[in-house]
Amino acid sequence: MNIQEVLTQKVKEAVLSIYSIELPTVEFQPTRKDFEGDVTVVVFPILRFVKGNPAQIGEQIGSYLKENVAEVENFNVVKGFLNIVISDAFYFNFFNAIKDTENYGSIAAVDANAVMVEYSSPNTNKPLHLGHIRNNLLGYSVAEIIKASGKKVYKTQIINDRGIHICKSMLAWKLFGNGETPESTGLKGDKLVGNYYVKFDKEYKAQIAELIAAGTDAKEAEKQAPILVEAQEMLRKWEAGDAEVVALWKKMNQWVYKGFEVTYKNLGVDFDTYYYESETYLLGKNIVDEGLEKGVFYRKEDGSVWIDLSDEGLDEKIVLRADGTAVYMTQDIGTAIQRTKDYPDVNGMVYTVGNEQDYHFNVLFLILKKLGFTWAEQLYHLSYGMVDLPSGKMKSREGTVVDADDLMKDMTATAASISEELGKLEGYSDTEKEELYRIIGLGALKYYILKVDPKKRILFNPEESVEFQGNTGPFIQYTYARIQSILRKSDFDYSVAVDGNELHEKEKELLKQMQMFPSVIQNAAQNYSPALVANYTYDLVKEFNSFYQNVPILPEEDLQKKIFRVQLSKKVGEIIKSAFALLGIEVPERM
Repeated sequence: MNIQEVLTQKVKEAVLSIYSIELPTVEFQPTRKDFEGDVTVVVFPILRFVKGNPAQIGEQIGSYLKENVAEVENFNVVKGFLNIVISDAFYFNFFNAIKDTENYGSIAAVDANAVMVEYSSPNTNKPLHLGHIRNNLLGYSVAEIIKASGKKVYKTQIINDRGIHICKSMLAWKLFGNGETPESTGLKGDKLVGNYYVKFDKEYKAQIAELIAAGTDAKEAEKQAPILVEAQEMLRKWEAGDAEVVALWKKMNQWVYKGFEVTYKNLGVDFDTYYYESETYLLGKNIVDEGLEKGVFYRKEDGSVWIDLSDEGLDEKIVLRADGTAVYMTQDIGTAIQRTKDYPDVNGMVYTVGNEQDYHFNVLFLILKKLGFTWAEQLYHLSYGMVDLPSGKMKSREGTVVDADDLMKDMTATAASISEELGKLEGYSDTEKEELYRIIGLGALKYYILKVDPKKRILFNPEESVEFQGNTGPFIQYTYARIQSILRKSDFDYSVAVDGNELHEKEKELLKQMQMFPSVIQNAAQNYSPALVANYTYDLVKEFNSFYQNVPILPEEDLQKKIFRVQLSKKVGEIIKSAFALLGIEVPERM
């Protein structure tokens, strides 16, 4: 139980004892640096239940706490703020309780209900790019954080492996490919297929220009371009099960899947299960029929099926076309239901999808609720903003995207360049250097993206992300490596128990920060926000560096103090490693 949990219980007890009133909640904040105290009770919210002078109420509660709570050593009241001084003994007891705890802050799965987290979900007509990196990092990290909060988690994705965009790459390869394969070109399969998607677009634009030059209206030219007409015909053949088209589709998709797996491995993300649009696009049609019978949906004169959500502040939404074909919404309804059949313990889903789909998910969740699925109350759209570059917006069709593989290589190269300039790699072999550059470069990329609230747009600056000062991944990694250096130099047994009496101010501040870690994980899980874990870790590292600069560790002459400070450093290192693992970031043993 952390100190806020202890005080919450005792402040409620104090209010009940003094005023005979049951207080529902207690509000805390860190004590300001210019006042004595470790934690502050904000008295003003209590005035809703207890009438009186806030300073007097604070004094009465403070006196009760000092008399009845062993952990409370002293208190002072400044206007409506009750500043409480916690005893050093409490922090020593806390540290001894967690010192040898593995995975401090995380708890094993205690909830029988599982959560399914969907992320990545790419198209099979192009390689993964910078936008996919944010998606993957967010989805993976949120899944790990939810797992650490005590829930069972399944990681999944739905691969968009069908549709006109897929046929565009297929047709361009058939027309211009001359039998090229990943093996013959030395290209990853997803890059090879992506090149043909770009090739299709160039040829399509050239044909439009020719038609316009020949006198065709621009809009008509876009529809009549022969290469588009041929791609549409290929899609019809695929849907009809044409053997030749399906064989080509399978071959090219397999190239892409192999390429994706390499990218996922390099990025450090994984999945428990995969869904494919080619297998799910017909799901949901039967559900629409059931919804019609229940009155959830209605049929228009042309035979199309709709739902009216105007009473909920939305509008009418089609769920089945007049010709009986499914739309994306139909597919997503069916896929969600199928997932709960495949994994009966799933009682909630998180969809990691960009904020341009906010409306879609509002509608999807509302439809599933109206269909009567209780788990629909536990659906969440992890909506995130775009990732921009100093050069502007990315466009797949024009081939101006920042390729995910290239970006990871560039980040490693940038880390190498900066590390060489700093000259901190004496005694490293070339293999050790390369591994370190990879860890720093990827850590910089991941931290830069994950430290930002998911809903905010990001302007990604690779050079800024690899700086060794400030709120960056390398700064935190360097602190971790510094701690490991301390441990390597500790030529004495620091595993023995230490019963201290008095804490240095910097030790106490560090312990207060360490105590927050479990609640940070819970808060990050509830808010689906890796940024809370990232920025907590930065605050912890800042606190450790202040401790390191102001308090002697290995030079300390008092052996008991030295042992305690090394133990404290070791535990901070473990928390950094655990927190970064939740973000999918590795830490180097030395830098």
